[in-house]
Amino acid sequence: MPHPPQRVARSLTRFGRPPAITKPLRRNWRTRLPIPHVNIIGREFAPCRLEDHYYSTVQDNAMYMTYIHEAGPRPPPRQIRLTYDPSNPYARFRHNPPVGGSQLGKKPPPPDTPDNVVRLEKIVIHSFQKQAIGSRASLLGLIMALRVLSGETDKAAGRHAVTGVQVVHGKKSVGGWIRPNIPVGAKVELRGAPMYDFLGQLVEFVLPRLKDFPGILLPPPGASSHSPSAVSGVVSIGLTPQAMQYFPQIEVNVDAYPKTYGMHIHFVTNATGVGAENRARALLSAFQLPFTRR
Repeated sequence: MPHPPQRVARSLTRFGRPPAITKPLRRNWRTRLPIPHVNIIGREFAPCRLEDHYYSTVQDNAMYMTYIHEAGPRPPPRQIRLTYDPSNPYARFRHNPPVGGSQLGKKPPPPDTPDNVVRLEKIVIHSFQKQAIGSRASLLGLIMALRVLSGETDKAAGRHAVTGVQVVHGKKSVGGWIRPNIPVGAKVELRGAPMYDFLGQLVEFVLPRLKDFPGILLPPPGASSHSPSAVSGVVSIGLTPQAMQYFPQIEVNVDAYPKTYGMHIHFVTNATGVGAENRARALLSAFQLPFTRR
């Protein structure tokens, strides 16, 4: 039996329109702006060139260059110490360190698979400001510069994992002038498309204009491959304050900042185990990051 004409007409008038708001939107008490009922996440307006370059070219080449063939499954580690019964109250809370001390620089890398190809996970930029120990206002220029360089703010575009520019505080007393909970600098973490955008600007605009930058120094040939830095999968470089004014965001209006600041840049990859830093260098060299050896 068909519906009454009046009911059909009412349903057609609401077709294609959003449902009626049954309750008012909550408002932010500080900005008085409405808060939507669902999380709104902003997306990138254009594809990232370097990110596409990694998935189309670099990923396959990195797997070919860093691949280590293993004929079969790895044998289990040799048990040197005695294994204790967990139900034994003597062994339950007993600290049983492995034989040979720390195993940080002795663990082999995980088996190579298409899922764990070396990739760039994040870039951390941090800068130390000594004047901030006496006056916190000295950090305002640094925070403004890092925010312009990264384009990141706290929970920007609805991305709750984005922390924006963070103030770095001292953790312990050093030399009597760095004390716990005293602001000493700022840092910012980049992931995803902003990370690749910053890497592209660094390689294409900044490093070629530095006359005294020969490249990222490699360790000497006789350096140990089992040190904590060699198995961390992190490549770090330091830039002088002069390099900051070469970034396009800063160069367009250098006078807006009280001064330029030096920075340390850490490229964090997913490489672990022995030779992790070498795999990270091979990945960064594919993005035209120069390396040199004295």
